[in-house]
Amino acid sequence: MPAPFPRIGVVGSGAVGSYYGARLALAGADVRFLMRGDLAAVRSRGSILIRDASGTTEVRPVAAYGAARQMGPVDLVVIALKTTSEGVGGLVEPLLGPATVLLTLQNGLGADELLAGLFGASRVIGGLAFVAVTRVGPGEVKCFHPGSITIGEFGRPPEARTEALAGLLRSAGVKTQVVENLVEARWRKLVWNIPFNGLSIAEGGITTDRICSDPRLAGEVRALMGEVQRAATGLGFAISDDFLARQYDATPPMGPYQPSSLVDFLAGREVEVEAIWGEPLRRARAAGVPTPRLECLYSRLVALCPGARRAPAP
Repeated sequence: MPAPFPRIGVVGSGAVGSYYGARLALAGADVRFLMRGDLAAVRSRGSILIRDASGTTEVRPVAAYGAARQMGPVDLVVIALKTTSEGVGGLVEPLLGPATVLLTLQNGLGADELLAGLFGASRVIGGLAFVAVTRVGPGEVKCFHPGSITIGEFGRPPEARTEALAGLLRSAGVKTQVVENLVEARWRKLVWNIPFNGLSIAEGGITTDRICSDPRLAGEVRALMGEVQRAATGLGFAISDDFLARQYDATPPMGPYQPSSLVDFLAGREVEVEAIWGEPLRRARAAGVPTPRLECLYSRLVALCPGARRAPAP
C-alpha cells in the first residue's frame, strides 16, 4: 500500500512548522521546507535542530527552499504561518496538485474559512497543535512539551484521508486525535490560548509560571477560561469544567514558558490579536454571550500590539 501523502510541503517554517516537519522527515517522509530568514543558515549547516529534554536531534539533510515555485507540487501542505501573514495564497498555490490536501496549524478562528475561500473547502483539514515549542535560533527549535495534534475536516465529518493523515502523524511520534467537529475543537484550544497568551503580554511580558504563581492572575486565567466555555456553549459546543481544570493544571509543569504570542510581541512582530481574541469576541457577541473579561483583554492587546484593530461596537 503506498504511503499517504508521500510529498509534504511546510509553509511557515518557524517553531511549529519546523518541529512537525522535522518529525515527519525523521519518520522518512519527503518534506520540503519553505523558509525565509532562516534559509541561509539552514542551508549552510545542512540541518534543522530539535532540542528537548532528551537532548538534541538533528534532521539532515534538509530540503529547504526560498520560493514556493521551486518546491513543486506536493500531496500535503502543512501551513504553520501566523494568521497575520499576508499572501498565503501566493505561497500555497504553486504547491497544489489535483488532490493536494491543506493542513492548517494556525491559531484562533478564521484560518480555515480563509483557505476554503481561496482553494476550496474540500482541500482543507484544520489542525490544532497543543505543543510548547519555541524557535531559539535559525532552524533550531526547543520543545518544552510535545503535547498533541487534533485534526478535523473543515465543514465535514472525518474521511478516510483524515485517518490516513492521523496515522502519518502518529508514525512520526506525534500524538494525534481526530475530531468530528473542527470548530468545537478550535474553541477548546482557545480555553488556554486566550488567557495565557493574552495575559503574558498584557501583564508586562511575563512567562506562564509567573501567571500561575500570582493569585490575582491565576484567578483571571480561570475567569477567562469560564468566559470561553460560556461562549462556546452559546454556539452549541459543550466544554466541561474538567477540561478547563486539565488545561490549567498542565501549565505549571511547563516552567518559565513564553507563549507564542509573547515571543512575537517581545520580538516586535505583529501579534495574532484578531484570530485569538478579536474573532472569538465577535462570535460571542453574535451569539448574545457577554464576555466582559475577554473584551477588556482584547482592548488592552489592541493598545499594546501594532497592527491590530478594534472589534466593531455591539
